[in-house]
Amino acid sequence: MKHLLTAALLGSALSLVHAQHSGHSHGSTPSAAAAPASPATAPDALPWAEAEVRRVDAGAGAVTLRHGDIRNLDMPPMTMVFQTQQPGVLDGIKAGDKVRFTADRINGTYTVLRIEPLR
Repeated sequence: MKHLLTAALLGSALSLVHAQHSGHSHGSTPSAAAAPASPATAPDALPWAEAEVRRVDAGAGAVTLRHGDIRNLDMPPMTMVFQTQQPGVLDGIKAGDKVRFTADRINGTYTVLRIEPLR
């Protein structure tokens, strides 16, 4: 009887440990929801922000902007480098231009999706 009680208690304890452990994701790969591969919002729906172009590196697909608030990124005014995804996005854009642009965070990188000179 003593052995039967010990076996029952041990089985219950192991079941509890297994149930707690199965709720964790140790060693598993992160889900796709943890790091979206594309903008969360369609590029046409993103708010425009204004900026002054400080530098253009078309070869690297990068532009340095001194920008105002970027509402969708909850980002205050600052100067920073943005990447681009599409070739030609920076065509006609040069240092000193006043522009409006849309940006989002894609795969952890701040990316300009659209940019055009202010008139």
